[in-house]
Amino acid sequence: MALSWKARRRWALVILLLGLPVYIAVAAKAVSVLDRPSAWAEILVYLSLGILWVLPFRAVFRGIGKADPGHNGESRRTR
Repeated sequence: MALSWKARRRWALVILLLGLPVYIAVAAKAVSVLDRPSAWAEILVYLSLGILWVLPFRAVFRGIGKADPGHNGESRRTR
């Protein structure tokens, strides 16, 4: 069952506002448990963790920055 554009947009907002801060806290805690690696190793760990969080959510984020494909392009506002 595919999500509608509106549902994907709402889930993307939930993921960004709730899921991302939780993921950042978990990633920071995971790195702090390790002994302090060199600066380059730490940067690589944070960069890889920064990319890994979005991979499961690619389908949710794909196309939400564009206009609703079901919308005909006319504005509801009157001038």
